[in-house]
Amino acid sequence: MTRWTRKRWLAALSVVLFASFSTAAFARQGAEQKAKAPARAKAWTPPRTPWGEPDLQGVYSNRTITPFERPEEFAGKATLTDEETAELERRVVDRSADKRDGKGTEADVSRAYNEFWWDRGTKVTTNRSSLLIDPADGRVPPLTAEAQRRALDEWQQPALRGGGANGRGADSYRDRSLFERCITRGMPGAMSPSAYNNNYRIVQSPGYVVVSIEMLGGTRIIPTDGRAHVNNGLRQWMGDSRGHWENNTLVVETTNFTNKTLYRGAAENLRLIEHFTRVDADTIDYRFTVEDPTTFTRPWTVAVPYLRTDEQMFEYACHEGNYGMEGILSGARFQEAAK
Repeated sequence: MTRWTRKRWLAALSVVLFASFSTAAFARQGAEQKAKAPARAKAWTPPRTPWGEPDLQGVYSNRTITPFERPEEFAGKATLTDEETAELERRVVDRSADKRDGKGTEADVSRAYNEFWWDRGTKVTTNRSSLLIDPADGRVPPLTAEAQRRALDEWQQPALRGGGANGRGADSYRDRSLFERCITRGMPGAMSPSAYNNNYRIVQSPGYVVVSIEMLGGTRIIPTDGRAHVNNGLRQWMGDSRGHWENNTLVVETTNFTNKTLYRGAAENLRLIEHFTRVDADTIDYRFTVEDPTTFTRPWTVAVPYLRTDEQMFEYACHEGNYGMEGILSGARFQEAAK
């Protein structure tokens, strides 16, 4: 072999060896990067009913301490850090109704309930700073000028339409709220977290989804068979609901509300759009959008996690042994006579 031939052979061998070593190095590097990379999350597929719809059935709780609207201290923050979440949960424990420090007999009795009765929870169920997610500031949009005028005249309505626990006086039982009169919390209040009784049971059959509400009782029967809403002249306490499926999400439109109910100023013109999406084995992502151009300057949306629970659903026997209304009215007559 000549010197020139030997040089060419050694050069070729060097190229081959370099390519082999490089290929092996790249292979090792690729394997290491693959090992370090997180596994891609598999999309969760919800179970199906025997007739092929996504299965939402079960008992769920929506209890949470996440504020409905974003507090000023979290202005501009859509989500909370772990430290901020822990601080929220600590405050709830500190506000326990069972802490008697500084209370006299009157203050203690006036609180009515101790922690045994409350069911508001002690944990957040989302890292969001508010349940209201749209608008981006986490606040209910302003009322229209028309709604502001209605609010000034609300006290002249023949019966108090609010769904809260406060009344406007005691001249008549109709001065007490729908909630105190055991009628309804209305919509979407009935689907929102409350002070207690935050459980819901969902059952399905072909053409229907049924939601039983623990707080104040009541059952929503939602047709999903494509039928139209009832006649516009037929108005109902909880509105008229119609549902349909969009992929794995149940979409429910509710209209035909009555002017006997009131939700933050909205009554018969309210249109409610709800979304029920089961995102894992134990969670339904529940959202509702409020639309009423006669009341709010824009639509707004709330998102509440519904978490599966093994708890039972209990009857809310609102009138059974309830002497509250009698006490309120008779107490007011006693005070009038004493003047």
